[in-house]
Amino acid sequence: MQFSADTLLAYLGDASQPKSKKDIARSFGIKGEGERIFLKKTLKQLVNEGKIIRLIGATYSLPEGLPAVSVIQVTNIDIDGDVIAAPEEKHLRDIRIEVQPDKKGHVALKEQDRVLASLKKRKDGVYEAKVLKKLDDDVEAERVLGLVVQMRGGYMLEPANKKIKDQFEIPDSDLNGATDGDMAVAEIQSAHGMKRKKVKIVEVIGHADDPKAISLLSLHESGLRTEFPEEVLKATEGMKVPPLGNREDLRKVPLITIDGADARDFDDAVFAEEVEDGFHLIVAIADVSFYVRPGSALDEEAYLRGNSTYFPDRVLPMLPEGLSNDLCSIRPKEDRACLAVHMWINKHGKLLRHKFVRALMRSHARCTYEQVQAARDGMRDDVTDTIYEDVIKPLYVVFDVLVKAREQRGALDLDLPERQIMINEDGDMTGVQPRKRLDAHKLIEEFMVLANVAAAEALEAKRAPCVYRVHEPPKADRLHSAGEFIEGFGMSLPKGQNIAPGQLNKLLHQASKLDYSHLIHEVILRTQSQARYSPVNQGHYGLALERYGHFTSPIRRYADLLVHRSLVEAYGLGEGGLAAGEKASLEERAQHISDRERKSIEAERNAVDRFTASYLSEYIGAVFSGRISGVTRFGLFVALDETGADGIVPIRSLDNDFYVHDEERHALIGRRTRTIYRLGANVMVKLVEADGLTGSTVFELAPGQKGAEIEGFVEPKKFAKRDERSKGGKKSAHKRDFNPNKDKKPFKGKKSGKHKSSGKKKL
Repeated sequence: MQFSADTLLAYLGDASQPKSKKDIARSFGIKGEGERIFLKKTLKQLVNEGKIIRLIGATYSLPEGLPAVSVIQVTNIDIDGDVIAAPEEKHLRDIRIEVQPDKKGHVALKEQDRVLASLKKRKDGVYEAKVLKKLDDDVEAERVLGLVVQMRGGYMLEPANKKIKDQFEIPDSDLNGATDGDMAVAEIQSAHGMKRKKVKIVEVIGHADDPKAISLLSLHESGLRTEFPEEVLKATEGMKVPPLGNREDLRKVPLITIDGADARDFDDAVFAEEVEDGFHLIVAIADVSFYVRPGSALDEEAYLRGNSTYFPDRVLPMLPEGLSNDLCSIRPKEDRACLAVHMWINKHGKLLRHKFVRALMRSHARCTYEQVQAARDGMRDDVTDTIYEDVIKPLYVVFDVLVKAREQRGALDLDLPERQIMINEDGDMTGVQPRKRLDAHKLIEEFMVLANVAAAEALEAKRAPCVYRVHEPPKADRLHSAGEFIEGFGMSLPKGQNIAPGQLNKLLHQASKLDYSHLIHEVILRTQSQARYSPVNQGHYGLALERYGHFTSPIRRYADLLVHRSLVEAYGLGEGGLAAGEKASLEERAQHISDRERKSIEAERNAVDRFTASYLSEYIGAVFSGRISGVTRFGLFVALDETGADGIVPIRSLDNDFYVHDEERHALIGRRTRTIYRLGANVMVKLVEADGLTGSTVFELAPGQKGAEIEGFVEPKKFAKRDERSKGGKKSAHKRDFNPNKDKKPFKGKKSGKHKSSGKKKL
């Protein structure tokens, strides 16, 4: 190849990874001194012109190229579980990177996670990445959390993190009081020259028989703050409800709270009445900004936590109980400081005007969702009977108006059933039941949504800072993938790049007539981006709103506290407004509280996994009905019908064929028999492993289970044509073949230890 600037650009463009000067010289056969000087000048000129870039390690690439090792960020996990990422640098965000699983499957990743990865560019311009290290974990790499187990030769630590496959030896001198069955945090000692890594116990967090152990495991694992510093607790001492002063007096307005039966903190109260041009609503929220001032010890701790975290058996609050369960809890018949919004809507649900005030209120009744719904249905008790006509009935009248307005604007109607873990008085899981979804729940949600819209509008009117709740539209590739799957049910997604949520609703309503309507809902849900906080308004796609802030829960969300402070300052409502430093760092703060929210979600999910696995551990060998909830190149994920628990059927456990992952079909397909296991199909599985320590659950297909197809599902014709072309001994045209079955042995599940299915210490 003749060397020139143009041929060098073509060479770098075709390269799968950046090239050094030595690589370039070797490829072009450059040897003499004059040719080397010309190469050096050409590289320098192209760098100065911005046509190529010089990377760390003295390697060169086109501007859109990436280093062979780079920090990337997960941007999308599709409905099959494939992980898509992009470079961390904003100007390179359009580059597509496909994260490749290792032999054990994908590293546990979620959207926005950052990883250090090795990269290789394919001919189609897409990069393939192999994860070298997951970044930004709060849990220190030098520490490990696990279960202390006494063995014949001494003590071992069984890691609680399912990604860590090894046990750790604990020398007797490093037990520090830990005994068999204790959950502990250990510090990894130097492993140089050792056959097995050794650890030193630094903290015992509880015993495996303690009902609190499961939640303790998850919150420690996620790096959540478990205790309030002494100075933070002391800061709440002596605090009192402020006098009326310049506040508006709402104590005679019949505001009521409506919460769950087990709620201990009540941070919002509602009221509605009919007026001449429509309706007048009041949403009163605990005035947390009065008590928690910027820069105080209370504020710094709340910011570090970011939000409250909810486990099946406990709450890890953002604020100490002196505030969350006392002064900032709107208890009935007690004066409470609040930040309230008066809202006036017309009879079509349009928000006409609003007014934010600091006030003093007194809740007239503490009601539960079930109690209010029962009153609505004609079954009233001593509490609801006296307030039904004047208080509860007007709330439902306004609710009906707001629901119609929601439908009119086309808010996404994804109402998937949630499951509630049942915990007895001893803290043990006793089962799972569907979480009730009543109109009373929706009533409060609609009032809160309207108040959040009003908060964003009010701050924009004053050109004041706002922390928006941003939910961006789904990406085109997600919709395309979902659309291909939905076509099998005889339906289709609307065409075009900008699909409105109302258009998706039409599809969901159409799907409601099918037996598999829940599957269509889930597929559409997985196309959605993850909501986040931002000082820049980008709208809320799911709610079909142009602007949306979080205002209604400052007890449990720091974002709401920032919005309260901004309202206080913008409207001159007294002390406790947004500080100058907060304004300057609002973007950083929004990112932080978004990250903390994801940490809490991860901890909550891990706790549920552990509770469920611990519960199922008594049923090893039992057969369950379930549904394929995910299809990957390393196996099938199956969600059980009865409990909602999910686990993996490893691909190596599938018998009688070589199975490959067909991305477009969302299925594993046997190359020889064409046996298919499709996303959403019903299956019968046998429980092989349920490990309460790690939360992992492993299944294998029940005897006689040969394939899993969706009844009534019709594949697009293009697949039939593709299969026809692949006959005659030719390799099928799958995008990527993954061979986990090579040299496979019969799958028997993970070897059980004392803490697992045989003689297991129950977590």
